[in-house]
Amino acid sequence: MSEDILITEKRRFHVEEAILVLLLILSLVGIGIMDFSPADGYFYWLILVFVFCLFAMIIGWLQSKHRSDDVWIILREQSIHWATSLLVVGGAFIIHHSGRIAEEDAGLIILLILSLSTMLDGLRVGWRFSLVGLFLGVAAVVSVYTAHFLWVELGIAILIVTATVFWELRMEKKAQS
Repeated sequence: MSEDILITEKRRFHVEEAILVLLLILSLVGIGIMDFSPADGYFYWLILVFVFCLFAMIIGWLQSKHRSDDVWIILREQSIHWATSLLVVGGAFIIHHSGRIAEEDAGLIILLILSLSTMLDGLRVGWRFSLVGLFLGVAAVVSVYTAHFLWVELGIAILIVTATVFWELRMEKKAQS
């Protein structure tokens, strides 16, 4: 592999890893907010749908090798994917306002929708996004069954970041040999 390609791959790894860490932190903040104020948690997750969309577009753009035709395809696919996710979140909001589900439950449902959307988008933009989606799904379930769930989820997030860093370092050593 040429030196330029290795440098570009390393830079992309750092950006994708930073996005992974940021999304995990934002997710932990949302889980904490949802625990203290379900109404605020609901709106926080709604905003995060847009944040996740933005980061998915950034990762897709980085992976496109900056070809202009690829960027438009990425923007279209990501817009459709996340707009559909937003419609489903809106459906959960409507069901909540009809009185069919409680505020706490609406936040968990939105968390599960975001989890699924993120996992599925990971098939397109990379396995790190799928890991964040998996984390969100596990977080939703753990928060229902564990009293001190924030500490458990923090541990899981640290484990995910550590494992991805070690995995990338291993792959880098393998590529260099």
